[in-house]
Amino acid sequence: MIRFGPAGIPLSCKGRTLQDGIKDVHNLSLSALEIQMVRAGAYARCPDDEEIGLTIKDIEEDFVVEIIRDGEPINDPDEPIDEDDDLIYMPSGVANTFGDLYDIGRMAKRLDVNLSIHTPYYMDLGSNNELTEVCLNSLRYAALIMDALDGDVVVTSLGLYDGKQPEEEVDNNIYDNVAMLMDWWHGMGLKPRLGIEITGQQDVFGSLDQVLDICSQVEGLVPVVNFSHLHSRTNGALLETDDFLNVLQEVEPYSDGRLHTAFAGVDYRDWNEKRLTPIKKGDLKFDPLAEALIEMRPDVTVISTSPLLEHDAMYMRIIHERVLSRKVAKSMKEKKKAESSA
Repeated sequence: MIRFGPAGIPLSCKGRTLQDGIKDVHNLSLSALEIQMVRAGAYARCPDDEEIGLTIKDIEEDFVVEIIRDGEPINDPDEPIDEDDDLIYMPSGVANTFGDLYDIGRMAKRLDVNLSIHTPYYMDLGSNNELTEVCLNSLRYAALIMDALDGDVVVTSLGLYDGKQPEEEVDNNIYDNVAMLMDWWHGMGLKPRLGIEITGQQDVFGSLDQVLDICSQVEGLVPVVNFSHLHSRTNGALLETDDFLNVLQEVEPYSDGRLHTAFAGVDYRDWNEKRLTPIKKGDLKFDPLAEALIEMRPDVTVISTSPLLEHDAMYMRIIHERVLSRKVAKSMKEKKKAESSA
């Protein structure tokens, strides 16, 4: 099955809540939505008297994502709150309350909209400083949110090379931090996958080889193929159907049977991405990817990261349908011709 959807609430959506976005995606005949966790700030507060004994699912005032008890996080959403606990809340949560996520997830399932979430775009798991701790917390919160939504995958980048540390040291820190995160992930029994995204800059961890290597080394990771990023950091290598097919076949063994991808037009220079563009601009075209998807027939989600969001998600769906129709028509014509000859 092939799903198409936007990276964020559709631009044409009159409401700006996640519920509104899911309904709008469904009404546009799309079937995927990637939540953008662009502001992941989290803060601590004491529980109010009336919140003692409740769970974070019951709190109606804030988007509380976690309990801190004796300095340790309590991530069980069914854990009753004690008076000495600290509550971690997110002012820019994806819903009004954590408890709302469960109803939203059920609505998405009913409307057949596959949900994923993208962590903040600036992630640093390689420096092992205060920012690294903030990034790890963002990943944990994204995982808890996605699990409550019964969604598919948490998409993230991992870090950058700033020249202050040797690249090997940055890589080692990234591997160690991701392994530690996944130990917590598995211990919590979280259902979503953690997707490591191919990045578009040479000074950011995330080449195709790096992504596949860390996915092979740490259990529970899957590659996320951002074709715009890959096209940029290979200086325009994705042009023909076989170019896309080779990439899909290379990542498929690491993908747990379900590929998660992203697509947009892109401006690039000297092996680095400059900016994303509408799909019709630039030399990265969707038609050859559509050909590759039809030939390979994977279970895949294609997220539009174009500035046009849902417009280009629908454009990709239409292009895919056209290419498929041409192939079916050609096959039927050849079959009739063979029957006539016989």
